[in-house]
Amino acid sequence: MIDAKEPSWYAVNTHPHKEFKAFEHLRRQNYQAYLPRYLKTIRHARKSETVIRPFFPRYLFVRLNLAINGWRAIRSTVGVSDIVCFGEQPAPLPAGVIDALQGQEIEGFIELRNKNALKPGDNVVVLHGPFADQMGLCVSVSDNERVAILLDMLGRKVRVLIDTDVVAAA
Repeated sequence: MIDAKEPSWYAVNTHPHKEFKAFEHLRRQNYQAYLPRYLKTIRHARKSETVIRPFFPRYLFVRLNLAINGWRAIRSTVGVSDIVCFGEQPAPLPAGVIDALQGQEIEGFIELRNKNALKPGDNVVVLHGPFADQMGLCVSVSDNERVAILLDMLGRKVRVLIDTDVVAAA
């Protein structure tokens, strides 16, 4: 008996730097695939260039109804390392995750929040979490919306990596 439940999204692990190749090959096999991307500006030798990068390095997503669609062929697709499984079956993503990612897209690319809000040298305050109300110094901001800050703890400076939406300029 075929299960008539709705299809779910599943995470697919790719080989290093093969996300785009895996995405194209999965689409050629008629899988509904989604590869969240963002734009990154690279500066080198006094030149800057905007390139497309995967939002989740080494991962993309495929929508399947396991009762109808075969999924084992995904494992042998060019660029694919494996499909994320718990035990013997692929592990579905929680409902709404892909919709939320797609909702952050502007013209096909995920817009990075607080992209230039913080910069190294800025004084910051942690808004919530285990370091709430602590003052610190921004050391670096990465492309995946994480910021490294120095906090004064136990008489010394401790480097902490934290999400940019958890800190604000002081």
